Amino acid sequence: MASSILINVTSDEVRVALVEGGQVTEFYVERKRDASQVGNIYKGKVLKILPGMQSAFVDIGLDKAAFLYVGDIRTDTVDDFSHIFEDDKDVIEFKPRRKKQDLVIDEMIQEGQDLMVQVAKDPLGTKGARITSYVTIPGRYLVYMPGVNHVGISRRITDEAERKRLKKVVEEIKDESAGLIVRTVSEGAAKGEIKNDLDFLARAWKTVDEKKDGARAPSLLYADLDIILRSVRDLMSQDVEKLVIDSKAEFEGVKGFVSTYFPKYIKKLELYDGAEPIMEAYGVEHDISRALGRKVWLRSGGSIVIDQTEALTVIDVNTGKFVGKEDLEDTILKTNLEAVKEVAYQVRLRNLGGIIIIDFIDMERGENRKRVSEAFGNVMSKDRARSTISPISELGVVQMARKRVRESLGHILCETCPYCEGKGFVKSPRTLCYEIMRKVQRLARHGGKKIVITAHPTVAELLSYDERQGIEDVERLHGVKIIVTENPSLHQENYEIVNL
Repeated sequence: MASSILINVTSDEVRVALVEGGQVTEFYVERKRDASQVGNIYKGKVLKILPGMQSAFVDIGLDKAAFLYVGDIRTDTVDDFSHIFEDDKDVIEFKPRRKKQDLVIDEMIQEGQDLMVQVAKDPLGTKGARITSYVTIPGRYLVYMPGVNHVGISRRITDEAERKRLKKVVEEIKDESAGLIVRTVSEGAAKGEIKNDLDFLARAWKTVDEKKDGARAPSLLYADLDIILRSVRDLMSQDVEKLVIDSKAEFEGVKGFVSTYFPKYIKKLELYDGAEPIMEAYGVEHDISRALGRKVWLRSGGSIVIDQTEALTVIDVNTGKFVGKEDLEDTILKTNLEAVKEVAYQVRLRNLGGIIIIDFIDMERGENRKRVSEAFGNVMSKDRARSTISPISELGVVQMARKRVRESLGHILCETCPYCEGKGFVKSPRTLCYEIMRKVQRLARHGGKKIVITAHPTVAELLSYDERQGIEDVERLHGVKIIVTENPSLHQENYEIVNL
């Protein structure tokens, strides 16, 4: 499918959109004050070891200490892993041959020790960055792994002849000082292009290696490319028809980067100079607005509702206004199949990660559940992020885990509502009236001549009119005068009761 890359640059923010078939499928935002640290290499200092959690906190110079798990600590040997693979965010994972229960963290590192580490996940919410001591440097065609004698080919390259060709090319140009993963975009690349990429990565690692001995912890040894060049490096492919950017200065930088490392794409670069903002001109703003909503309507009249928490995301599928033309099972199947595409699209666009639960509408027939499950697996296979998906259950529930490296779009662009404090609801005015009356009755029993209630205007109005009889009953029973006043500056749930 033909696609386009749109880049909007302002003084404090960069936004990147990948548009496929006229629809935004991936959207990235990076602000200067919150720039991503993923891929950065640091010399850190071990602050605290937690034997009970088999993990450690490491100071790498960020606001929060980074988190290092025992399985992410590299030993001196280069054969302590059984498998290396690439997900489509280019995070290389190393699986130790030794069983997890055999790894003892306080035998591998000590508090106060200097350690070279790389950020694998940005800080998420209240958590610090996730780090690893398995250092890798991604390039355009290759991922460079210092000290590892290994060659791997991206699993997304499925043509066996091409896989053999690429493996032969890499084995001819590499030495034993580093391992290489051949990235998906290398498919069809010439030997010279791959060799140039390797030379660049080898020079970058040499700089890091020379810098680490003289640096004091904590300090930055290597910074990955900024979001603009990183997007060009990772998203630019034969399927991309054009890359459009609205900054003259950044356009020249991208032009120089592309002409140096993959000149065959230089004709695909465009400088946008239209009067209308680039994201509005290409219809991106509308898709982003939909991606921030809780409910997304389907064309049939059905809908999906997305609720995101810190631990997981729940997506609920509803028939809504769609009543169908045949039997109930057929209506449900059609709604679920339509929802499959929208759910996969929203997961990718919103960059939802971690545990995701999709509650499809219950289907009685096993073949229908299988059909929906297979359809969901097929559309999610196009996702660049690695995910694990369980078969649909008898209740129509699908569980999946999706690789989370950066914050979701909602967490980047939004913040917790200061009014409801993230609950998504507030107590109703009538509920507050009854709550206030219970407290007034309790105060009146203790004596006093006057009770003053100050509440939000909506609540005060209900107390003064709809609940007036209840107030008069308390006044008559306890011989107290009750006065209701309003304060527009009060939160609807806040009120004051003073017994004079």
